[in-house]
Amino acid sequence: MVEFKYNDLMLIDTHAHLYSDPLWENITDIVGKAKAAGVSHVVMPNIDVESIEKMLSIAAQFSNCIPTMGLHPCSVDQESGTVLDLMEEHLSTGKYFGVGETGIDLYWDKTYVEEQRMSFARHLDWAISFDLPVIIHSRDSIDMCIEMVAEKQKGNLHGVFHCFTGDDVQAQKIKDLGFFIGIGGVVTYKNSPLPVVLKNNGWDNVVLETDSPYLPPVPHRGKPNESSYIVHVAEKLCEIFETNFDELASITSKNAAILFSKVSF
Repeated sequence: MVEFKYNDLMLIDTHAHLYSDPLWENITDIVGKAKAAGVSHVVMPNIDVESIEKMLSIAAQFSNCIPTMGLHPCSVDQESGTVLDLMEEHLSTGKYFGVGETGIDLYWDKTYVEEQRMSFARHLDWAISFDLPVIIHSRDSIDMCIEMVAEKQKGNLHGVFHCFTGDDVQAQKIKDLGFFIGIGGVVTYKNSPLPVVLKNNGWDNVVLETDSPYLPPVPHRGKPNESSYIVHVAEKLCEIFETNFDELASITSKNAAILFSKVSF
C-alpha cells in the first residue's frame, strides 16, 4: 500500500538502481508502487558490467524506466580499460539516455584515485561526443569533480551532481557550470545542512532522486529505499521553498526533462 498518492502529478526519479537487490526481485511491485505515487519515469544509472543485463531487462519491460551507461567509481581498478571500451560500444548503439554513474569516490577507498580520475575524464568525453548528460558521483570529492568538469566545459557539457551534499560555494560553482544538482533522502535527515543550502541556491537547477535502494528518506530510514518514497523528498522541498506540491512537481520535472532532453517524458 502506497502511503501517498498524487493524482495527475508527475514526479521524475532521476537516479535509482532498480536492478539492485532487493528491488530487482520485486521489480513489478516496485515500479507499480512508484507509478501509484505519481512517479512517471525512473532513470537507472548503470554501475558495472554485471548490472547491464538486468538494467536492460527492466527497460524492455517498463518503458518509463530509462537506462544510462557508465562505470561507478567504486568499480574502477587497474583493469577497467577493457570494461570502459565495452561501455563505449554500448553507448554507440544510441540506446542509452545518459553517461554514468561516474565520478570520484574518496570515501570508501582511495587505492585507485588516479584510475578513477582517468575513468571520469573518459566519461566526460563520452558525454560531449554522444551529447548526453553525465551523472556524477562525488562523495568526498566534490571540489575535484567540479574542477574536472570545469576543465572540460566548453558549453557543450551538461549533467547532474547526483546526491548533492555540498555547501553554498560548491552549489554556486555547479550552477555556474550549467549543471543540475540531484536531491534525495539526505535532505530529510535531522541536522542536514541541505535545507539552508537549497534555500540559498533556489530550485532552478534542482532535480529529484532516490538513489534507491540506498539513502531512504525519513520516515523510511533503515529500510531499502524505493522510487515511491520520492514523495517524502518532494514534500521536504515544498517546506524549504515554501511552495505547494503541484508547483514543486512541475518545476523539478521540467528540470529533469531539460537534463535528460532525449527522453520523451
